[in-house]
Amino acid sequence: MIRNFRELYSYRGLLLSLVQRELKARYRGSVLGFFWTFLNPTLHMLVYALLFGVFMKNQIPHYAYFMFVGLLPWIWFSTSVSAGASAISDRRDLMTKVRFPAQVLPATVVATNFCNFIFSLPLMVALGLIFGVVPTWHVLLFPVVVLIQMCFTFAVVYAVSAFNVTFRDLQHIVMNLMTLWFFMTPVLYKLSTIPEEYRRVLQVLNPMSILITSYQAIFYEHRLPDAVPLVSLLGVSIVLLWGATQIFESRREEFAESI
Repeated sequence: MIRNFRELYSYRGLLLSLVQRELKARYRGSVLGFFWTFLNPTLHMLVYALLFGVFMKNQIPHYAYFMFVGLLPWIWFSTSVSAGASAISDRRDLMTKVRFPAQVLPATVVATNFCNFIFSLPLMVALGLIFGVVPTWHVLLFPVVVLIQMCFTFAVVYAVSAFNVTFRDLQHIVMNLMTLWFFMTPVLYKLSTIPEEYRRVLQVLNPMSILITSYQAIFYEHRLPDAVPLVSLLGVSIVLLWGATQIFESRREEFAESI
C-alpha cells in the first residue's frame, strides 16, 4: 500500500493534470458549464425535499438542510465508485502506453469528485444560514471525517476498477447496488428512526452510515461524532485499502492485455 501511494505521489503532476482536464471536460459544451457542480446536488435535494419533506411530511426540522448535509458526501462516494468501476477498462488509449501508471486513473476519479464535493460546501453552508443553522467549532472534526471517507472510497474504487477489467458486468452491477446502498444509508432519514436491534447491524454492514451520521453530527446536530464507530471505521478502511491496493498491484500487469 505504501509503495502504491509513494508511486502515486511521484506522479502527482500527472494526477493534477488529469483532474483539471476532467473538471474542465465534465460540462464542456453546456450552457451553464461549471455551475452544474452546484446545480446537480441542488436539484437532487429539491426532488427529495419535495417528496419526503412536503408530500410525506417528514417531521425532521430544517429537513432540506439535514438531507443536504448527508447528500453531498454520498454523491462524492457514489459517483466515485460508479465512475471508478470503469476507470481502467474505459481508458485503453492510456493503458496501452508504455509504463503508464495505472493507479493514477482510479485516483483521478476520486480526486475529481472530491473537488466537486469541496466546491459544493459553500452551498451547504449558505442553505444552513437560510434556515438559521450556523456552523460551530465542531467543524474542526470535518477534515478527520473527510480523511476517513477518502480512505474508504479509495479502497472501494481500487478494488472494483481492478476486477472490472476482466469482469465487465461489474460496472453495471455496481451502479444498481449504489441505488440500494443509498436507501440503506441515513441520508433521507435519521438513524434513530431505525429500530435499535437493526441499527448496530446497519452500522457494521454499511460504513457509509457511520460517515453520513458523522457529517450530520458536525453540521446539523452541532456535536462531536461518535468516536468509537469512527475510529473503528478508520481501522477497517486502512485494512480495506491495503487489501485493495494488493489486488490492484497483483492484476496491474494484466490491464493492458485485458482491455
